[in-house]
Amino acid sequence: MKRAFTLEYWLDDGWYVGKLKEIPGVFSQGETLEELEENIEDAYKLLMDYANPTNGKLTPDPRHSEIKESLCRLIKGHHW
Repeated sequence: MKRAFTLEYWLDDGWYVGKLKEIPGVFSQGETLEELEENIEDAYKLLMDYANPTNGKLTPDPRHSEIKESLCRLIKGHHW
């Protein structure tokens, strides 16, 4: 079942930055609005990969530190 969410977005230094209003912690960015929408969907899917189906709370996953390290490298390498 596909759910609908509200994407709140704004421009920051020429980048579209956004978040899902109903899901705290799902943020992303893109050079275009279309890219932001794709990236937000990916961020949501990543978050849901960690959700525990029995209680809806996030559960640790061994890949968590690997994903965090990758994101940190991407952010540090990005020229704002």
